[in-house]
Amino acid sequence: MPRSLKPIDPRGPRFNQAMVSVALLVAFVADWRLVVPAVAAALLAGAAFGPRWNPVQRIYAALIRPRLGRPASLEDPRAPRFASAVGVVFLAASTAAFLAGAITLGWVLALIVAFLAGLAAATGICVGCEVYIWTARRRGVQLVA
Repeated sequence: MPRSLKPIDPRGPRFNQAMVSVALLVAFVADWRLVVPAVAAALLAGAAFGPRWNPVQRIYAALIRPRLGRPASLEDPRAPRFASAVGVVFLAASTAAFLAGAITLGWVLALIVAFLAGLAAATGICVGCEVYIWTARRRGVQLVA
C-alpha cells in the first residue's frame, strides 16, 4: 500500500454506512429530496480526500471511536473510498433524476444506495468494497489484510 494511505479503523466506514442508510430512508419517507445531494456531498468529500473530510466519519472519530477499544484490525482505505465514490455516482444520478422530474427513478437510485449501505453496516458485506478488492487483485494491487 502506498505510504500516503494509512490503514483505517473499519468501524468508521460502517458507522458512515449506517448513517447514510438512515438518512436516505428518512429522506424517502419524508420526501426530503435535498438530503440526497447532501449525502452525496459528504460521501464525495470522504472519497476524494479521505475519511477526515467526511462529516459523518469526523463525528465517529471525535465522539464514538474514543469510547471504543482498539479495533481488532485495520483495513486498507481504498476499498471503502471506492464504495463511497460509487455511492456518489448513484446519488448524483438520483439528484439529476429529481431535477428532471423523474421522481420515482430518483428515489429508486437513492434507495439502492440506502439498501447497500444498510447491508454493509449491518453485516459487514460492502458490495462496493468487494468490487474494488476483486478488481485490485486482478490488477496485482497489494491490499492490507
